[in-house]
Amino acid sequence: MSSLNKVMLIGNLGKDPEVRYTPDGTPVATFSLATSENWTDKSGTKQERTEWHTVVVWRKLAEICKRYLTKGRQVYIEGRIQSREWNDKEGNKRRTTEIIATQMVMLGSRQQGASSGPGDDSYDPGPETGQPFGDAGITDSDIPF
Repeated sequence: MSSLNKVMLIGNLGKDPEVRYTPDGTPVATFSLATSENWTDKSGTKQERTEWHTVVVWRKLAEICKRYLTKGRQVYIEGRIQSREWNDKEGNKRRTTEIIATQMVMLGSRQQGASSGPGDDSYDPGPETGQPFGDAGITDSDIPF
């Protein structure tokens, strides 16, 4: 039987995208995305839980995110979950789980984010986007934490 690794999120950016470039010049954008769940508990008190996701975007879509997304902007992200491990400066093994975005749609008003761009607010980068970290030439020293 086949497997499926697909994530669809609608949330708000926690910070502006940060863009770096691999040694071969490939742009990689990273940003945090908050998704919230609201409910009423048994006592009638409203509750809210926010999950923070690290989103990684590659190539042209990374440049689009850098240009048009800002903190607070609501977006739809589609992609896959990917975990990676590395050793930090003290030699401790670290692990993180990220969303590797393959599609992004800007939602909400344009005032929520950066200035409006040309045409439609959606972008489908095609099958070449979402290259895993291991294939991009990024080393442990490139990881900011």
